[in-house]
Amino acid sequence: MRLGYKIKGLAELIRLDLSFAAAICVVAGEILALQAIPPLLEALAGFSCGFFISASALILNDYFDLESDRINAPSRPLPSGRVSKSEIVYLTILTSAIGLYSAFLLGLSALIIGIIFWIVGALYNWKLKRTGLFGNIMVASSVAITFILGGIAVRDPWNVTVWSFGLMAFLVDLGEEISADAMDLEGDKLQDSKSIAIIRGRKFALKVSSSLFALVILVSFFPLVLGNLGLVYLLPMVLIDANIIYFVSKLLRSKTDAEGRSSIIWIYRGIMIGIVILVLAVILF
Repeated sequence: MRLGYKIKGLAELIRLDLSFAAAICVVAGEILALQAIPPLLEALAGFSCGFFISASALILNDYFDLESDRINAPSRPLPSGRVSKSEIVYLTILTSAIGLYSAFLLGLSALIIGIIFWIVGALYNWKLKRTGLFGNIMVASSVAITFILGGIAVRDPWNVTVWSFGLMAFLVDLGEEISADAMDLEGDKLQDSKSIAIIRGRKFALKVSSSLFALVILVSFFPLVLGNLGLVYLLPMVLIDANIIYFVSKLLRSKTDAEGRSSIIWIYRGIMIGIVILVLAVILF
């Protein structure tokens, strides 16, 4: 029972949904660049690179976020005592090594991007999280680079469709980061955070995040106009945009932090489901 309790805590540190999403975005970038299923090595190495580098940053986040999590998320593995700080360090080293080795398999350019991706995550967790908008931009850039890494992995780094999705990922994650800060006001105040929500208030932060989500809808038409996806792209993107509009409206009307977090989660889930549908459509049609 104790071992299972420990394993569950370690799995929670990795945040499987977020690490899996990063991995999917790398492979999606490969597919969007090729307009086909990538070779097995590129697909597996791309998935592994995205998953484990993302996981290493998320694990390290719990290490540096302990005091805030005591208020905002006391059930997380570290504040609840299910894992120790030393175990977090060991798991960070392991996931980092696997992720960077996977990037190495994809070539020098991918390895350089992987190292930069890792450094950005470490710096953010260590010092830059409380810088407010600058920290939010760093995280959003790390999310956007997953699609670009996919293009690099298949030797098509400047693909218009890939960069369009990278920009959408940047805007989505920046909107999510700012709105999430609005839900974490009390804990962030303890760490002297300079988030938009603390400086300008919760309502203003939610308006800014909603504006960013609106830009996502605008940018979502770029691949149709500038890329080569054609009408196969239209239906999945309409579903993604409709999901964004619906849950952003709920986010703006949210009265409690729990309601706001639920809307943020469903914006994210809807986008990921839409990306999976889109990738399948590109492969099949």
